[in-house]
Amino acid sequence: MKQFMDRDFMLYNETAKRLYHDYAEQLPIIDYHCHLSPQEIYEDRRYENIAELWLGGRQADGSLAGDHYKWRLMRGNGVPEEKITGDADPYEKFLEFAKTLELAVGNPMYHWSHLELQRYFGVNEPLTADNAKVVWDNAAELLKNDPGFSARGIIKKSGVRFVGTTDDPTDSLEWHEKLAKEEKGFFVCPSFRPDKAVNLTKPGFAEYIGKLAASVGKTSLESAQEVCEALSQRVDYFKARGCKASDHGLDYFMFRRGSDEAADAAFKKAMNGESLSREEAEIYQTKLLLFLARKYHKENIVMEIHYSCARNVNARMFKLIGPDTGYDVIAKSSCYNELAAFFSALDETEELPKTIVFSLDHNDFNQLATLLGAFQGSGIPGKMQLGAAWWFLDNRDGMEEQMKSLGNLGVLGNFIGMLTDSRSFLSYTRHEYFRRIACNLIGGWVECGEYPENEKSLKKLIEGISYYNAERYFGIPEYDA
Repeated sequence: MKQFMDRDFMLYNETAKRLYHDYAEQLPIIDYHCHLSPQEIYEDRRYENIAELWLGGRQADGSLAGDHYKWRLMRGNGVPEEKITGDADPYEKFLEFAKTLELAVGNPMYHWSHLELQRYFGVNEPLTADNAKVVWDNAAELLKNDPGFSARGIIKKSGVRFVGTTDDPTDSLEWHEKLAKEEKGFFVCPSFRPDKAVNLTKPGFAEYIGKLAASVGKTSLESAQEVCEALSQRVDYFKARGCKASDHGLDYFMFRRGSDEAADAAFKKAMNGESLSREEAEIYQTKLLLFLARKYHKENIVMEIHYSCARNVNARMFKLIGPDTGYDVIAKSSCYNELAAFFSALDETEELPKTIVFSLDHNDFNQLATLLGAFQGSGIPGKMQLGAAWWFLDNRDGMEEQMKSLGNLGVLGNFIGMLTDSRSFLSYTRHEYFRRIACNLIGGWVECGEYPENEKSLKKLIEGISYYNAERYFGIPEYDA
């Protein structure tokens, strides 16, 4: 019987083992999209216990922050909310998670959690209710006394070279500025996330526009064009502080051309709290998305698009504990025509930026791969990227399916690889998980005679997908410190 999650975990052929251990394993990490707090990195936060580090909970400002993947899993095991996001004793929460994890066979959280226990805490046996207290006590000792368990210590221990946080256009970026002045051994750069300015039908839009106006020294913004101009100033502000990427989280992708007057009319209705039709809203949204994409192209900032997510579907729990707490689901969004029209409009004027498209629906992979293939070129290998298997898809099946689609319909060797998309400092093991799966997939093709056993080519493929393609794509500089 094979040992539990041993050195060759998920490497099921000899070529895969060689590819992973010789080429992928020791490479640094570029985590180009995550939700870590730059303040916590700057302040080098330490955690009181593994429950706080793993599960999260109520923050000093009253908001909830933590690993909603784990929260969803615990709810699936009938754990009371008090012992998930509530005020229960931290050890009780950890024990409930241990009980849940023991039953989660087939879930990637089982592997992620045990990789974290192995790589950071030296725990090589499965976590169960029986050994939970021993694991808890050992983790507490390390968290208290080992300098490698601070926020920065974990980043360094994980071999991370670049962290791309997710930041609102109105953010002062003070923590990024402070981090940039220090010698850390890694970069922490902001990513531009203008969702609140784009989503004019969401609650709080008018208040947000007031905040955006203040961020550029104005008392108000009176038109859609003034919103664009304010966002342009903030892109400049972000770029001056190291921004490499933007990010757009959309329920679905829209493209509806309209006059400037129609966009302004929609904006004013939203500012007055009036309801808008879908068509009215989309004219305003399309204007902003086209404007921003052109700005990204000019400034060499990557545009990331995430869509096909239905958020906060449980109204009662949304009212009780708020967003980003584990109540989002996969949606169906047929918007290939809109994406094609969007890309074509930008391509016509040669203003199409480097773009990564992530869909939460795996059925989109093939269609997206062909769509993106229609807009490649401009001397940039893999300019238009089919994003890594995202969120509910970042498991073995999802990752393999995404890479097979890209292999079938594009150039897999130009893929920029994995990201954590996480709020947890321990989530870097997801890069290891991905690299093992990629090596196993490609190794299998080699052993079946579908790709030659050419070591130079294989080294280039594996090292590129694991690290170097992302380094080139985002323009990550050498770290001088």
